[in-house]
Amino acid sequence: MRLEYFQMLDAIVELSDEEIRTRAVVPEESTVFEGHFPGHPLMPGVLLIETMAQTCGTMVMAANGYERLPLLVGVKDAKLRQFVAPKTRIDGHGILEHNGSGYAVAKAELSVDGKRVANAQLTYTLIKWPEEDLRGFMIDLITGLRNAA
Repeated sequence: MRLEYFQMLDAIVELSDEEIRTRAVVPEESTVFEGHFPGHPLMPGVLLIETMAQTCGTMVMAANGYERLPLLVGVKDAKLRQFVAPKTRIDGHGILEHNGSGYAVAKAELSVDGKRVANAQLTYTLIKWPEEDLRGFMIDLITGLRNAA
């Protein structure tokens, strides 16, 4: 994880058009923890939601042949079930529920040591890439994450 750059995923363990599994390790130190919370660092809940969003967004990109950029537009039934500390390995899992008509819906879950720590239903709008360079950057990033597994 590179929290300051919002790069939440360390590896893509499994990827298909309908399912994804990812891995991330919360860094031991980050400027994020200076305020959340001094002396008792915890991964912010919004960053857990972002981790789920990146997990499922990656799957949505792949399912659409990297022809569309998925942008998160909805988070439904989000549950943050357990605190996550630095140095914790987080396993992500996403299942695609709908893909078409310009949007996608996925169920996301994060777990630590096999125990669910967060889950949500995520909705994405699918847009044309604003810049071809961004598309290339994302494809390269995803390729690197797949090779990291």
